[in-house]
Amino acid sequence: MKMLNRFWNDEAGFVVSTELILIATILVIGMLVGLVSVRDQVVQELADVAEAVSDLDQSYSFTGTSGHTSHTAGSDFEDLTDNCDQAGGQVGNGDDASACVTVVDAPEEEEDA
Repeated sequence: MKMLNRFWNDEAGFVVSTELILIATILVIGMLVGLVSVRDQVVQELADVAEAVSDLDQSYSFTGTSGHTSHTAGSDFEDLTDNCDQAGGQVGNGDDASACVTVVDAPEEEEDA
């Protein structure tokens, strides 16, 4: 019982614990802000990759060939316009838009009063 009273009255580690909780809280808040920034940049880079893939020339053609006993008809394919393509091969609508991907914050929900 004497030991329990000693532990109950001991406040030597109180300040250290409070400081650690404050530092941990600041680190978590900073990490959240950093992760939001990382998320935005990853989405932007993936949009850049999608833009690069959509700029590949997908059309191909070859003429028919014939040999002594067989022949092959020619084939042809034309690239169709993708989403957000513009005339002249430009994708997006400027430097700010990358493959029509924009990152927006979710709307805040209204609390019922």
